[in-house]
Amino acid sequence: MTVGNNNSTPVYKNPDLPTETRVADLISRMTVDEKISQMTSGASAIPHLGVPAYNYWNEALHGVARAGRATVFPQAIGMAATWDAALIQRIASAIGDEARAKHHESLRKFGDSAISRGLTFWSPNINIFRDPRWGRGQETWGEDPHLTGELGSAFVRGLQGDDPKYMKAAACAKHYAVHSGPEKDRHVFDARVSLRDLNDTYLPAFEKLVTEAKVEAVMGAYNRVNGEPACASDVLLVQTLRGKWGFKGHVVSDCGALSDIHNGHKLTKDAPESAALALKAGCDIACGATYDKLGEALARGLITEADIDQSLMRTLATRFKLGMFDPPERVPFSTTPMSVVNSPAHRALAHEAALKSVVLLKNKGALLPITDKTRSVVVTGPTAANIEVLLGNYYGLSDSLTTILEGVVNRIPEGMAIEYRPGCTLAAPNQNEMDWTYDIVSGTDITIACVGLSPLLESEEGDAILSIENGDRSQLGLPAVQVNFIKRLARGGAKIVLVVTGGSPIDLGEIENLVDAIMFVWYPGQEGGYAVADVLFGKESPSGKLPLTFPMSVDDLPPFEDYAMAGRTYRYATAVPRYPFGFGLSYTQFVFSDLTLSASSLKTGDTVTGQFTLTNAGAVEAEEVAQLYITDVQTSVPAPLCTLVHFERVSLKPGEHRVVPFTITPEMMQIIGEDGAPMIEAGEFRVTIGGCSPSERGIALGAPQPVSARFEIGD
Repeated sequence: MTVGNNNSTPVYKNPDLPTETRVADLISRMTVDEKISQMTSGASAIPHLGVPAYNYWNEALHGVARAGRATVFPQAIGMAATWDAALIQRIASAIGDEARAKHHESLRKFGDSAISRGLTFWSPNINIFRDPRWGRGQETWGEDPHLTGELGSAFVRGLQGDDPKYMKAAACAKHYAVHSGPEKDRHVFDARVSLRDLNDTYLPAFEKLVTEAKVEAVMGAYNRVNGEPACASDVLLVQTLRGKWGFKGHVVSDCGALSDIHNGHKLTKDAPESAALALKAGCDIACGATYDKLGEALARGLITEADIDQSLMRTLATRFKLGMFDPPERVPFSTTPMSVVNSPAHRALAHEAALKSVVLLKNKGALLPITDKTRSVVVTGPTAANIEVLLGNYYGLSDSLTTILEGVVNRIPEGMAIEYRPGCTLAAPNQNEMDWTYDIVSGTDITIACVGLSPLLESEEGDAILSIENGDRSQLGLPAVQVNFIKRLARGGAKIVLVVTGGSPIDLGEIENLVDAIMFVWYPGQEGGYAVADVLFGKESPSGKLPLTFPMSVDDLPPFEDYAMAGRTYRYATAVPRYPFGFGLSYTQFVFSDLTLSASSLKTGDTVTGQFTLTNAGAVEAEEVAQLYITDVQTSVPAPLCTLVHFERVSLKPGEHRVVPFTITPEMMQIIGEDGAPMIEAGEFRVTIGGCSPSERGIALGAPQPVSARFEIGD
C-alpha cells in the first residue's frame, strides 16, 4: 500500500497518517517469519522494510538503569516515603529526558539501540508490598493501594510526557498481578486469592494506571493466580485488563515467564503450547524464549496468523508513538542533549527527593538536629561509607555518588571534630577482637551509627548474594553482628543517632530503647549522603512518612506464602505495630484541628466535602503530610479497619496555619463484596485526619493527635 504513485512514500512511513493505519500497512508487508521476529523483547531488524532491530528491555525504576551514566534517584520505596506525587512526576520526567538523550546518542553512534538503550521502560513496579519479608518490596510504592496508585500514576505521566502525538518514553506497570514473593518459588508458585482481596488490594493500582494514567504497557508476573499463569490468564488479561478496563497498549511477559508455563507450572506440555496459550490470552511480547516457537504453534494449528497480527498491532503502535519510524525533526524529544544526564538540575531533584524521603522515627530529648554547640561526632557503622546502600537495585551509575560519611563531612560545621571508624561489617563477625572504635566513641558527644540492610541482603533472586532466601528475608531484625555492635556502643555510654538504610521494615527490637534518635533513610540515591547530613544538622526538617507498616516482629505476620490480606498491612492487621503506616516525626510540632463536614447525613451516591486546620505550633519551618482515612464502622462483609483516601503535603512557617479543604467521593466509601464487586452500605462512617494512620501507637511515638468526624448514609 502506498500513498500516490508507486514511487511515493509507503503508508507506514507517512507521519501524517493515523498510527493504526500505518501499523496495519507495515504488518501487511511482512512475511510470517518476519512477524514472529518482532514478537520477542529483542526484535530483529527487517532491512528491506527499514525496520531497525529494537530491544524492548529497558529499566527505569529510579533512574535510567543498566545503561551507564544516569542520575540515581532514591529507590522507589524511598520515593514513596516522600508522599509527593508532583515530585514523583518531575523525577519521572527527568528520567524520560535522560532516556531520550541516551537513546538518540546510541542511534547516532552505533546506528541502533541495544538492550537498556531503548525507550520502552519496564517501570514502575506497582505490586503491593503485602509482606515485609519480600526482598523486591524496595521496588514498590509500599503497602497501600491508593498511595501506590497515585504515585505510580504520577511516575507514568512524567515518563510518558504530555505531547499530543509522541510519547517521551513508554512506561510499563508490573508485575500483573498478585505478585510479592517468595522469590525462590516465583517460577512455580500459585497465588491463591479471594475475589475480595484481588479487587480490594491487588488490582486497584493497576486499574488506575491503565484507565487514568494511560500506561502504555503491562508486564505479566511469573506466578499463577488462582491456577492461571499470570502471563496467560483469561481472568487477568482478557476479562479484566482488556475487557473491563479497556486497555489498548501492549502486554509483555516477565523474563522467562512463558517458559515457566510448561517447565514450572506444568500447565502445557511444551513451548509451542505455552506460546499459543499466552498469545491467545493477549500477551504480545515474550521476554526471553518461547515466542521463537510461534512458527511451530502456527503449523500445529494452535494459533492463527491473525493472532500474531493482533499482537503486532499493539507492540508496533508503541514504537510508532515513540517516533521510531518518523524523521527526527518531527519528534520533539530527538534533540534532547546528553548534557541533561546527571545535570545540576537533575542532581538537585535527586537531592530534594532524598531529603523528603528521610523518615525520623525517634528523637529523644530533641537530640536532633545536631547543633553548633556539639564539639565532636563519630561516624561509624557498616553503611556509612557504603555505595550499595545508595543504589538499591535496578540502578544506573553516577560519578557523583555521595555516601553518608561524605555527606556528613561536607556539611559538618567548621570547628566540630569528626572521626570515622567502620566498627563492624554488614553481616559477618569481625575477625579481629581488637577494635578501637569503642575507645574513640567513649569520648565523643554524638555517635552517628550507620547500620541497616543492603541490596546484598535483600533484592531480586540473583542479586542478593548475601541472602540465603534468594533475596527475601526470613526474619526482620538487623544482622546479629550489627545488633551486637550497637549494644556495645550503648554500653559504653555513647549518645547514638541511628541512621538506618534498607528497602523494607526492620525490627529494631531492644535496640530502639538503646539509642537516642533513629532516622530511616531507605536506599537514598546519589545525593543520599548530602540529604541525610542536611537533616542531621538541621538544614532541613525531616518530612518523610512510612509507606508501609513496620511490625513488631515476624511473629505478627501470617505465613509468607499466604496471599490473603487478613492480618496484613495497616488496613487489616490488628497487631500493634512498631511504627505505623504513614508515621514520621518532624523537628516542629503540627496540630490538626477544626475538622468539619458539609453534611452528617447522606444518601448513597452523595459526595461530602470538608475542611480542617493544620497549624505549625513549633519553631521550625517544615512540611507535614496530612492524611485522610475513612472507616466504614459496621459492615456486612470483612472490610479494612481504615483506608487512606487522600493525602497532601503542606508547608508551614512557625506559627502559621492553613485551612485545608477536601472532598470524599462515593468511590471512597466503597467496600468490596464476596463477589469482588464494589458496594456502598448504609450506616456510619468515620473520617480521620492526622499525620499517620489511626494508631494509638503512633500517638505514643509522637505523631500529632488526629481529628475525627462522622457521617451516616441512610437506607
